[in-house]
Amino acid sequence: MGTFITIDIEASPLGQHDNNCIEVACCVVFAARSRWGLPFGMNPPNPRTVHRRYAIMPVVLDEDLVMEKSNHMWKQDAMIEEIIKKIKDILGNKFSCLPKDNLVGMESRVETLSRILCLELVNDVRVVGISGMGGIGKTTLAHSLYERISEQYNFCCFIDVSNIYQAYGTIGVQKQLLSQCLKEKNLEISNASEGTCLVWERLLGARALIILDNVDQDRQLNMFTGNRETLLRECLGRGSRIIIISRDNLILRKHGVDDVYQVQPLNHEDAIQLFYKYAFKGNHIMSGYEELTYDILLHVQGHPLAIEILGSSLCNRNIPEWRSVLARLKEIKSEKIMNVLRISFDDLDNLEKELFLDIACFFNFSIKKEVMEILNQRGFHPECGLQVLASKSLITIDEYEGIHMHSLLVDLGKCIVREKFPKEPRKWSRLWDYQDLHKVMSDNMESENIEAIVSYPDFLDEITIRVDALSKMRHLKLLMLHTLNFWGSLNHLSNELVHLEWKKYPFKSLPQSFQPENLVELSLCESNMKQLWKKRKPLPKLQRLDLSYSKNVMKIPDLGDALDLRCLILRGCKKLRQLHPSIGLLRELTLLDLEECTSLIKLPHFKENLSLETLNLRGCIKLKEIKPSIGHLQKLTFLDLRECENLVSLSSNILRLNSLEYLNHSWCPKLFSLKARDEEKMMKPCIGESPICSHSKSSIVKRWFHPRANKDSVSCMLPSSPTLTHMRELYLKSCNLVQIPDVIGSLCFLEILNLMGNDFATLPSLKELSKLYNLNLRDCRRLENLPELPSQTDLNNNFKKAGLNIYCCPKLVELKCCRSKALSWTIQILKVCSLFPFSLFLCLIIGGSEIPGWFNNQHVGMGKFITLDEAPLMQHDNGCIALACCVVFAHSSGRMPPPKTEFICGYTAVIPLVSGEERQVTEDHLWLFYYSNPPRDITDRKLEIQITSYWPIEVKKYGYRWVYEKDNFLAIEENM
Repeated sequence: MGTFITIDIEASPLGQHDNNCIEVACCVVFAARSRWGLPFGMNPPNPRTVHRRYAIMPVVLDEDLVMEKSNHMWKQDAMIEEIIKKIKDILGNKFSCLPKDNLVGMESRVETLSRILCLELVNDVRVVGISGMGGIGKTTLAHSLYERISEQYNFCCFIDVSNIYQAYGTIGVQKQLLSQCLKEKNLEISNASEGTCLVWERLLGARALIILDNVDQDRQLNMFTGNRETLLRECLGRGSRIIIISRDNLILRKHGVDDVYQVQPLNHEDAIQLFYKYAFKGNHIMSGYEELTYDILLHVQGHPLAIEILGSSLCNRNIPEWRSVLARLKEIKSEKIMNVLRISFDDLDNLEKELFLDIACFFNFSIKKEVMEILNQRGFHPECGLQVLASKSLITIDEYEGIHMHSLLVDLGKCIVREKFPKEPRKWSRLWDYQDLHKVMSDNMESENIEAIVSYPDFLDEITIRVDALSKMRHLKLLMLHTLNFWGSLNHLSNELVHLEWKKYPFKSLPQSFQPENLVELSLCESNMKQLWKKRKPLPKLQRLDLSYSKNVMKIPDLGDALDLRCLILRGCKKLRQLHPSIGLLRELTLLDLEECTSLIKLPHFKENLSLETLNLRGCIKLKEIKPSIGHLQKLTFLDLRECENLVSLSSNILRLNSLEYLNHSWCPKLFSLKARDEEKMMKPCIGESPICSHSKSSIVKRWFHPRANKDSVSCMLPSSPTLTHMRELYLKSCNLVQIPDVIGSLCFLEILNLMGNDFATLPSLKELSKLYNLNLRDCRRLENLPELPSQTDLNNNFKKAGLNIYCCPKLVELKCCRSKALSWTIQILKVCSLFPFSLFLCLIIGGSEIPGWFNNQHVGMGKFITLDEAPLMQHDNGCIALACCVVFAHSSGRMPPPKTEFICGYTAVIPLVSGEERQVTEDHLWLFYYSNPPRDITDRKLEIQITSYWPIEVKKYGYRWVYEKDNFLAIEENM
């Protein structure tokens, strides 16, 4: 094997002397060839053509021959002996064949790191980072790789940067780098500039493996003068590799690494094997230890150092001793583990430490957005802080924006909070455990240090806690209590509170002495209160007020000082009759939720230039009128009036809401009934209504849906130009509509149109609605013809369910033509959907009893089940992209499905027939559904799908087809 041996010659002031040294070196090497019998693949080089600093010669070595000839002594001068010593050092390093290491889980990690290093690329210099939490195995991984590949390089070094830097500074790091690479123990460097020059001169063009371990500060990598951060990369020769190991990803990215290998915890199998190695000194578990082993591994979550330390501490102990050790670990954590982990915590600044402690104590496994809101309220500026924690591997943020902290880091955070007063929780800064909270409350003493309490009991027993001590926590800023029962009296709350969240708050009001001037969020869901407070309170910072399902709340106080209030949630406040007028003046309010406020009789008057975007009035059954001032809400995008059973008047000013995207007044029977309107006496306009209400007695209902009610005013009642131009979702279910206006066909952004359960016979043309993907005409029993459906489809990638529902429309004529029209539009959507990578559920329901021939697997049904043969989805790269099914179903006749004779993988598919009054439907219907990118966990066994609905149905027959990329959608339509 050809190997490059680099012989380092000390520089001399005289160039001629340098050449002499090189010549001597060449002679020595060739003397070694003749003395040791080592063959060369080249003739002796000319010293004048050799680099003045290096003599580099390819040597083919036979190890046995080297050992045999090495007993001969050479009698040369001192310089030759020094050169020979260096050659031996190099040969010894390169050809010491270590046995394979026995590190658990290391093979796969080394392979992954090797791929990232691109070791096969020999023409470039690559810099790679290794990162991960403390004790996760970064250095161990680097050592394992070093031992396996170092022989491929002329120069190698492995430096603990942090320790050397702390002791000797930049010069110490430079000296260690050169000493290891050049094998010189007594190298002298006077200053950083000299070290920079030496590195450049001595390592220029060299093929090297450099590993810089334990880098914890930016400046540790700035080891060269003149801001030459990339000098090492520029200096080294082709094929060199530099590995930087740090807990902080930001350091690695800032230094410009090509890639970062994030070391993850051991998988379950490797964690078990490693634990067995230390706890049982073998590869098998001892009988009786299974449950205890599971508990330990569940807690350490694959952390190698923790597994090693805990496993070793439990070795040769019996089961009672194991239980004792584990019980103790719940209170007293391993100091060795905590010390390793704490290094990263100590590197944080003060705000970042507070963030870490809050997440460790309260918010592990929480949603990032929700946590950030609370941390912002606490003044911790989490936007930057969370990135810092993630970069230092103290937290991870998953693809669903969930925050995760390793259980050992959670232990670290709680240890830090407890460390000064481990037995006195009232002196801690944070309380999270119910038992500690119970102790503090029971002691009923002043607690000056407590700033945050978050308690979510993990058991369902009735819990009762004395509440008086809360009045003595003067510096409390965060209070979140859930599922707890309290007794005692609450005379005061800390005026420093920024977040108060108390589910089932037991008192009738907040303490009168409480001044909420710092309060940002107040949430008292399911509370027992009747009113927040009696007198007006300063609320300059309040952004969110949630009293949902507080069944005794009868009035809302004056919120005129809550100038920053964004969200007001009063859902389910069943005794609330009206809102304070100040609510109609709140310019920053974006959400007003009054769903199921069943006693609400009127809304406040809304002033102009408000920011309200969402208004939810669903289930306000006593609300009769929507006043014209709703037209002032120019930013309103969401309006829900579902199940407002007594609503009879909806102002035509709703047509002014050009930002409205979602409108739902389903199940509002009186709103669309002329008879109900005529019988209902209109209430007088509210005092203060603006002139915009001059036409308030001609509601939008008359204008759009009953033009024949006043033939002379048809032209002025119907809008002459399209309105509600941003409407995306329109729901008019079960509203007794007898006519649909043509203007609906002009809502060019409309995506969902639900007209289910109405009495119209025809529909206007929908051919211009290119964004429409969901049309529901179910139970329109007088419908005679399908409208013109969109001629083209232009969809975005935000939708997941699409389709057409024409169930129970018995008056449809030319059913075959309707089926063809419906199917053509469905396939049109399907063609567009095939371009999107996400899963899509598309369905079509229409009358019929014949399965199209395109479904190449057809079977007779029985009961509610359909069975599919082996799924091809587990066969990767076979082009299978979807499952298409067609089911002929009808109301159940009482037949039972045949008994199962084998285990079948089961799923459930629900026919979208909503619950409600069941109508006897005798006709058969077809349900076609197309499921793109179905779950890959479908096995190669048979697949059984249970077809269900809110009503009893039976499957008469069914067909299905696995859809492949090569399938032609035009062929589908032709075979339908």
